Amino acid sequence: MKSIMMRSRDGQEKTVDGADIAALEATLAGDLLMEEHPEYHEARSLWNAMIDKRPAVIARCEGASDVAQVVRFARKHDLLLAVKGAGHNIAGRATCDGGMVVDFDKMRSIEVDPDARIARVEPGCTLGEMDEATQPFGLSVPVGINSITGIAGLTLGGGMGWISRKYGLTIDSLRSANLVTAEGDEIVASEVENPDLFWAIRGGGGNFGIVTTFEFGLREVGPEVLSGLVVHPLEEAGALLRGYREVAAAAPEELTVWGVLRNAPPLPFLPEEWHGRPVLIFAACYVGEMAAGEKAMEGLRSLGDPIADVIGPHSFAVWQQAFDPLLEAGFRNYWKSHDLAELKDEAIDTLVDYAGRLPTDHTEIFVAQLGGATKRVPSDATAYPHRDVDFLINVHTRWVSPEDDARCIEWAREFFHATAPFATGGVYLNFMPDDEADRNQGAFGENLPRLRELKRRYDPDNFFRANQNISPAPSD
Repeated sequence: MKSIMMRSRDGQEKTVDGADIAALEATLAGDLLMEEHPEYHEARSLWNAMIDKRPAVIARCEGASDVAQVVRFARKHDLLLAVKGAGHNIAGRATCDGGMVVDFDKMRSIEVDPDARIARVEPGCTLGEMDEATQPFGLSVPVGINSITGIAGLTLGGGMGWISRKYGLTIDSLRSANLVTAEGDEIVASEVENPDLFWAIRGGGGNFGIVTTFEFGLREVGPEVLSGLVVHPLEEAGALLRGYREVAAAAPEELTVWGVLRNAPPLPFLPEEWHGRPVLIFAACYVGEMAAGEKAMEGLRSLGDPIADVIGPHSFAVWQQAFDPLLEAGFRNYWKSHDLAELKDEAIDTLVDYAGRLPTDHTEIFVAQLGGATKRVPSDATAYPHRDVDFLINVHTRWVSPEDDARCIEWAREFFHATAPFATGGVYLNFMPDDEADRNQGAFGENLPRLRELKRRYDPDNFFRANQNISPAPSD
């Protein structure tokens, strides 16, 4: 094998001997993909089409031993190393130019013990695959709203979705994790073993090791839930969102309602004359008995005069995929996000204003309702600190052509600055784009000093840096 040019951790180019690469490949159960490999370009692609990086080597690992071997190789040669689960992260940190990528495409097994209500999950799995494995038993884990999202990145950033008000964040169901450290050692993190590390990976991102197995406690959900959409004209959104604020304040923890402001997609239940016109969509899910859900949703469904109301009994697994058509791969994406302690009138007016001048038909602003079980965990109990947040807003700016990059990004940044006066200053780690390294304080809050100390203990020279990075605390 010929030698290849690669990139070091500090960004310098260096030559790596082909014999060393061949020796690594011989030790792996998985494969090494370089540019001439027929699967290389598919393997390097990510959900966000704005990210177009070319790693020198992609290691498709088949187990923790493979991951450890790759980490040791990258450390020995001082190479930049990224980690790819499902490749769905908005910032594109799952890949790098010129370095190595640990790719989990071949590590997607899920073992479910329905009696013990435990699932052991490999890091290449998607949320949809989690539902396929757990929902036949009427069990689930609180996860996100897009089924092609990867479980690894979602969990390490905190994880939230339709059942978080009832059961907490994804990390609140995490029981333990197997990791490969920056030294290439295989260890376990839990409340009993390496508890400080377990604290750090619950919201601290990929800064402290590479997780090769997650163990989750499963929650009773479905297999059928009361869920669906209520669609209104955007012209009525100001009053409706004020009504929604009251509905949200009175909602039981079993009920979650999110608001989405966008141009109406061609949904089959919408009259054709509404396709492409600006609307407010309430998306609701109730986890519990149908009759109780019907009663809990009365306030929401009584708001205004909707264009359509399609709330009813649905398969939970199918409901979890309801937004997939609006978040499919291949688009260019740029997100901006804020945490909100409350939904003030001025914030509502600003949301409606920007929703009336979206840059593309694919762009949407969503308001996520949190609270409930997520607030009962102390802010310092896990690395994820934002337990006091009742709402989160995120703009999904999406478009097709690179020619629209500047226009769409500028619009999103204007939205971000216009809504900043109503925000807490916090931000959800998984919603941060690549240009927000300066928001680490906002992402980790008062937990950042402890995270930096733990980074110094577990990764003192910042080997794991292709992420929303936490720099190690300086040595004493």
